[in-house]
Amino acid sequence: MNILILSAGRRVELIQSFRRAARRLEIESNIVSGDCSDTAPALYFSDRTYKLPRISEPNYLESIIQACDQENISLIIPTIDTDLLLLAKYRSFIENKTNAKVMISDTRVVEICRDKTKTHHFFESNVFGSPKMYSDEELLHAEIQFPLFIKPKSGSSSVDTFVVNNFEELNLFRSIIKEPIIQDFIEGDEYTVDVFLDFNSTIITVVPRLRLATRDGEISKGRIIKDREIIDDVKRMMELLKPIGHITIQLMKTKNGIKYIEINPRFGGGAPMSIQSGADSCENLYRIMLGEQLTYNEDYRDNITFLRYDSSICLDENMRLVK
Repeated sequence: MNILILSAGRRVELIQSFRRAARRLEIESNIVSGDCSDTAPALYFSDRTYKLPRISEPNYLESIIQACDQENISLIIPTIDTDLLLLAKYRSFIENKTNAKVMISDTRVVEICRDKTKTHHFFESNVFGSPKMYSDEELLHAEIQFPLFIKPKSGSSSVDTFVVNNFEELNLFRSIIKEPIIQDFIEGDEYTVDVFLDFNSTIITVVPRLRLATRDGEISKGRIIKDREIIDDVKRMMELLKPIGHITIQLMKTKNGIKYIEINPRFGGGAPMSIQSGADSCENLYRIMLGEQLTYNEDYRDNITFLRYDSSICLDENMRLVK
C-alpha cells in the first residue's frame, strides 16, 4: 500500500508519521515523495523519490500518473495549496488512469476554500463568525475603524498579509497585493483545528490546537486543547461543507465568540502535532484503504504541548545523503 506525497518539500514529520503508522499496522508501504526540487529535505527521508515538473508545466499530471504506475501507488497526498484545484478537477481522470485514490475534496469544496471571498461568503451564509469584509464601496464611503487586515484572495502561508493602521498603509498595500481582501483586524486566542474525514465525508476526529508561536505562517509551538465549543462548531461546519481527508481550519477565539479565518483542505504543516496526540490521520487513511469503517472519536491526549525545531541533513557532491 504505497503512498505518493506531492510537493514533499519539508514534510519530513508527515513522512515519518506515515511510516510509523504502517509499522503499527504491520503492512508494507513505501513512502514515495515527489518534488520539483532535488534539494527538498523530505525526499531524503522517503523510500523512493521523483523529480516532478512544476504544476504550471503541461506534463505535470502525466508525470504523477507515471509515478503511480511505476511505484504501484495506492494513495496520493497533496500538501500545498497551488496543487489542490487542479487535482480536484482531475481526480477522476487520475484515479481512472491509475490504481490510486487522490486525497482531495471535490471541486466545489476546494473552490470555496481557495478563494478567500468564497470562504467568507460560506461562513456568512451558514452563520459562522468571521471578521467583517469590506467592499471597495465601503472603503470609500463608510466610516472605517483601524486597524484592518489585508491579505490576497488566493493567498497561502501568510504571504503578503499585513495589519493596516491608516489609509496611507491601506493604499500602499492595495497597490502591491494581487486581488486583496480587506477585513477587520481581530484579536484573541488563535487556533488551528485538524479535522479528519473519510472519503464519504464522515467526521472521524476534530483536534483544536492553540497556536503559541508561529514562523512564516506555520505553527512552531502549539498545545492540544479539547475545547468543546470549538469542536462542536467545527463539526457543524464540516457537516455542511462535506470535505474529505485531512482538513486544517484557522480561527480566533475572541471575546465576541469564534471567528473563522480560513479553511485549508489538506495537511497543514503542524498536522503531526495532532497525529502524535493520538488523532492519527495517517493510520486512519491506511485503515480506510484496508476497508475498515471508522467512527467519530476523541481518543487523543489533551493539554499536551509541542515544540517544533529545525534539523539539517548533509548531501555529498552527487546529492546523496551522507549519514
